Amino acid sequence: MVIGAKMEDSVFISYCVVAGSFLFFQFLFSIISPRISPKLSNSYKKLSYGKQLEWDSRIVSSIHALIVGSFCLYILVYDDAVNADPIWGDPFQVKMNVAITCGYLVYDLLLFARFWKEMRDPYMVCHHFAVIYAYGYVLNRGVLPYFANFRLISELSTPFVNQRWFFDAINTPRSSRLFMFNALAMAVVFFIVRIAVIPSYYSQVFATFGTEGYIRLGIGPQVAWIVSCVILDILNVFWMYKIIRGFYRVVKSKPGGKPTRNHAD
Repeated sequence: MVIGAKMEDSVFISYCVVAGSFLFFQFLFSIISPRISPKLSNSYKKLSYGKQLEWDSRIVSSIHALIVGSFCLYILVYDDAVNADPIWGDPFQVKMNVAITCGYLVYDLLLFARFWKEMRDPYMVCHHFAVIYAYGYVLNRGVLPYFANFRLISELSTPFVNQRWFFDAINTPRSSRLFMFNALAMAVVFFIVRIAVIPSYYSQVFATFGTEGYIRLGIGPQVAWIVSCVILDILNVFWMYKIIRGFYRVVKSKPGGKPTRNHAD
């Protein structure tokens, strides 16, 4: 009874965080970004309506990435319970981080639905649904905390991807040092946190197969875990290919040229 009550309380708190996260990121998009962006860049007001929408959404995206990415690293280093038992370790801190992300994803999906004509991105929509599908088990049952948190390390690449888009939006020359530095940093960080970790991640996944903890999960969480991971990593490899191709074009471009549009951004 006590354990069940604690679980219910934890689930309630998690969904309160989801709701708070949704409202926070919606507030940033609707109120904060439109007010501070003209002060950050004079080019903001010259952008089309669609690009202003995407600018604001990417400001919010970067803030979300910095919040959950930092929290993710903290948990990986200091949460001994989760690191000791990656399937059933005490998930409270992970659930809070996951709840923040789920609130952001709901906000972003509704943003796509509202402004699909201006911001259509079917790959990102697939990404969001795959993440929510898997993280629902984390929020409701508190399972797989280590693996759920580990996936969030990928968010550390997002600010560089968004900065690439900002440079593109304000027509920063591709030959500029800032553009080149960010392009290189984006490719390196994206590779490290989304591609290079794949072998290590799946080796830890395979190591749990057949264990008591894995069997206790049941078929639902097992399928959600593996299927969502495969989908996300296929998307990551696809985006990595586009980033490498875009970086190659930047290196080969003529000095002063306009950056090419890359939807992987």
